[in-house]
Amino acid sequence: MNTSERSIEQHFIWAVLMLGGKTYKFRSVTQNGVADRIACLPDGSTWFVEIKQAKGKLSKLQTLFAADVIALRQTYACLRSKEDINEWMYARKGL
Repeated sequence: MNTSERSIEQHFIWAVLMLGGKTYKFRSVTQNGVADRIACLPDGSTWFVEIKQAKGKLSKLQTLFAADVIALRQTYACLRSKEDINEWMYARKGL
């Protein structure tokens, strides 16, 4: 069964809340390719997160955005399933 991107995104919102953080939907008026969500966690870290379905591909602009924020030493993740989100969340449990 193919899980919808919306369902995956809702799971991400839940995971961030379980970590004690907040997540924001972000849409840039001036730049395409910006990550779907920004997550602010209690340890002070900020994550730029792209949500995709299992077979979803990043666009060229999304790939460029990811490379830009990583080059700026920011934290970025592309999460493609609820399992990906669970792994991401459990890696942060020790906040």
